[in-house]
Amino acid sequence: MKHKDHYNDPYILDLAKKITDVQPDFDSERFSAELVGNLEDKELFSRFDFIVDALDKNLSGDYIENIHALHQLLGPELEQSTGMFSFGWWLWPIGRYVERHGNEDWKVSLAFLKELTKRFTGEYAIRPLLKEHPQEVMDELVKWSKDENVHVRRLACEGVRTRLPWSEKIYVALDEFDRYAEILTNLKDDPEKFVQKSVGNNLNDLYKDAPEKADYLISEWRKTPSTKPQEWIIKHGRRNQK
Repeated sequence: MKHKDHYNDPYILDLAKKITDVQPDFDSERFSAELVGNLEDKELFSRFDFIVDALDKNLSGDYIENIHALHQLLGPELEQSTGMFSFGWWLWPIGRYVERHGNEDWKVSLAFLKELTKRFTGEYAIRPLLKEHPQEVMDELVKWSKDENVHVRRLACEGVRTRLPWSEKIYVALDEFDRYAEILTNLKDDPEKFVQKSVGNNLNDLYKDAPEKADYLISEWRKTPSTKPQEWIIKHGRRNQK
């Protein structure tokens, strides 16, 4: 099944029920009527935007009230690094809602994304926050890079990529390089492959945008004892280098 096919009419009806359970004033009938039968001809992100348009019209609170309500429907945390697209895929439009409105209260949004990423990725939703509040958000991501939760650590890294797939390029990593380097350095020996891939992909992006910074970062790492995760990350990061 293609990703987009998850977001169909039964999904909309189920999402409407979930939201009504946490926000009784939510106009689930109008929400469903706007979407059911109208998604089939749309690609993945167009479906998300169509769903978020309907959320905007039918959620009953202001942004902060809506976020507090949506927090209640997140469900249990993933118990391991895998399972994001097996169990958490249904939350993607919720992340898209935060991506659109997150800067209405970036602190509330950032706290929400820390919880969302324990069920599904927040890597797209965090990027508008990074663009508007780069220093403050990067400071928080430095803390996240030392979090005990693998998904929080991974988001600290994945969200700051300059060339995240399916997202516009952002260069906060270059503008806030000291903080960026601290995040990657905190994760260079991470035991989880899920995190290692993210760090390696960051390096790979960095080689495309600022290769001298990528070489500098690796040279700094070489001053510390080598580990298998670190060597794998460096190899993965340099995979397109001749």
